Amino acid sequence: MPGGRLTQQERQQIALGVADGLAYAEIARRLDRPTSTVTREVMRNGGPAGYRAEAAHRATERRARRRRPAAARGAGPSALPHGRDPEAVAEYEERFTAVMMQSGLSNKMTARVMVCLLTADSGSMTAAELVERLQVSPASISKSIAFLEGQALVRRERDEGRRERYVIDENLWYQSMVASVRALNQQVDIARQGAGVLGPGTPAAVRLENVARFLDFVAESLARAAEQARDVLHVRAETPSGGPDADADADADTDAEG
Repeated sequence: MPGGRLTQQERQQIALGVADGLAYAEIARRLDRPTSTVTREVMRNGGPAGYRAEAAHRATERRARRRRPAAARGAGPSALPHGRDPEAVAEYEERFTAVMMQSGLSNKMTARVMVCLLTADSGSMTAAELVERLQVSPASISKSIAFLEGQALVRRERDEGRRERYVIDENLWYQSMVASVRALNQQVDIARQGAGVLGPGTPAAVRLENVARFLDFVAESLARAAEQARDVLHVRAETPSGGPDADADADADTDAEG
């Protein structure tokens, strides 16, 4: 059934399709499944380069077992703010985690913690909140937070109740771009050093000088773009039409006219 769980045989067909370089839409058509089902299945289980049918099937069974105790207690899915669909949010976070891992956070638990903090409206969570949200041990959270702190991706703060909260810095992406520029500049320097060592005008030296010029241009462009776009990170979200703030603005306008 298109709406039912994927079978092991279907996962094997997905693995074959991915290995053959087929588009997700074509794989989905052959399985009579929505394209989103195939995309989600691949991205939450290693991505195009790492998808394995057996591993994906075992991972799905483990996730199902983790959900059963809560269902047996009648807990049901936790209510989320703003009327969000818990299942849709969970699936999105799985895909986001896969992307973060492909971007450099090789440890899945660390990527999951990062995604939790990024998708929290407050941009911060306590250790207890992360443990409850991810259903893992406090030690796993502590280890992941230590790594993220070491990379300057999160910082610690004390809330009014003196609880320690882990906070995502709003300048995270800007800082990431600045770090990329520094890394590119280091490559420019080492390439130009090599051009001098290998002898000006030699094929190897010319190659390295061309690399240096290319990376220098990219670094300069990236640094300029990051500075120009930095304020975008602090733009406030627009209030939906008809929301409380909109009503307040309308009242203020009325008062001003009066």
